[in-house]
Amino acid sequence: MGRKKYVFNHETLSYEESVVTFKERFKRILGLFAIGFGVFVAYYVVLTFILGFDLPKTIILQNKNAELLARVEQLNVRMDEQNDVLSELQMRDNVVYRLILGMDEIPASVRNAGFGGVDRYSYLKKYNNSNYLISSKMKMDMVSKKAYLQSCSFDDVEVLSARAGDMASSIPAIYPVLPSPRVHPTSSFGYRSDPFGNYAKFHEGYDIAGPRGEPVYATGNGIVTRVSYNYYGYGNVIYIDHGFGYETRYGHLQQAVVEEGQEVVRGQQIALLGSTGRSTGPHLHYEVRYRGRPVNPWNYFTTDLTPDQYQAMIDLAKK
Repeated sequence: MGRKKYVFNHETLSYEESVVTFKERFKRILGLFAIGFGVFVAYYVVLTFILGFDLPKTIILQNKNAELLARVEQLNVRMDEQNDVLSELQMRDNVVYRLILGMDEIPASVRNAGFGGVDRYSYLKKYNNSNYLISSKMKMDMVSKKAYLQSCSFDDVEVLSARAGDMASSIPAIYPVLPSPRVHPTSSFGYRSDPFGNYAKFHEGYDIAGPRGEPVYATGNGIVTRVSYNYYGYGNVIYIDHGFGYETRYGHLQQAVVEEGQEVVRGQQIALLGSTGRSTGPHLHYEVRYRGRPVNPWNYFTTDLTPDQYQAMIDLAKK
């Protein structure tokens, strides 16, 4: 129970008990509230408009925003580092792994392609530092996409490398005839003067002259896909599919000794050298094609293979 309050009555010259009405109490409370509100307004005006300070809540939000921006900046640094690592992996993938395995390289236009849609990052425009946030998000998406593409590429390389032994035996890598003084090259891959006319023409193969009946050998494991005759072209010709995108053609043959659909191995005799079709003399027209395009056969010849080693390979193919 609160203490009673007394006031001095000057008329009666005595202390009398003070009675405070509800209305007076309300006025006092309202006055205190007005004073407090006035102090708060004065504090806000002096702190912000006169002294130029930020409010405590504003300072807290600014500190939080600065902390988040610092994290985004740190993330950008790490993404730049990861992008450098990815660039190194892409270079090795294109010029080492895929090249060795005979795979087409992935163009830079595919690896570095952006994302479609002009409104992809529009949801970030409502934030402060929106340009910085958008550029950071774009960088993150690019790094993620490049990492995904590289992962898929390595999956393909892994699958093909597991078949590297089969591929090594299938790639056309030897001379199509036994090296000896009886045979010699007469025309290489590329432009030459056409033997039937006075004009330059692209020669898609490699010509090797030799005596009629000289054995012709498969230059890699594969399947005979065509044995035919073309009077105005290759004459008697054999096509062999080696897989992995490689095909070889053997033209102007005197006779084929294999059939369509037959599996052959490197060093196995497939024909006899001749001069059929559009030919000026006994020779073998030999072609190597990769994914349908003619390539220089000389680039595939194992030049350090001795005649004795070649003969051993022939003997092994007969077993």
